[in-house]
Amino acid sequence: MTRSRDEPEDIRLLQMEFRRHLETFYSRLKLAPPYQSVEKAIAHFTASLKAMAAEERQRVLADPDLQWTQYRTAFVESGLHRKHRGIIAGFARSRQGLDLPAEYHRFLDAFIS
Repeated sequence: MTRSRDEPEDIRLLQMEFRRHLETFYSRLKLAPPYQSVEKAIAHFTASLKAMAAEERQRVLADPDLQWTQYRTAFVESGLHRKHRGIIAGFARSRQGLDLPAEYHRFLDAFIS
């Protein structure tokens, strides 16, 4: 597991939120999440947070748009956007019948960009 009791609270909170968003994304698409890739994405996300100054992490924690920018970056850098590619690319192109909040479209866009 990527979470540790030794990590700052802001990192733990952001990790939990990212994990929750990934779970929501896959469950709303009715797909099993590729668990190893999800863990890899969370590890990428955690590494990027650890590379930030504490003040920058606090800005990310306070700004949902900055959070989603970081989430999408980790999603792509980890290769998660290549898993279930054919299925999700079809969803991403049509967007019909998807029960996803607008911010999740940032993940969908990674499948067609």
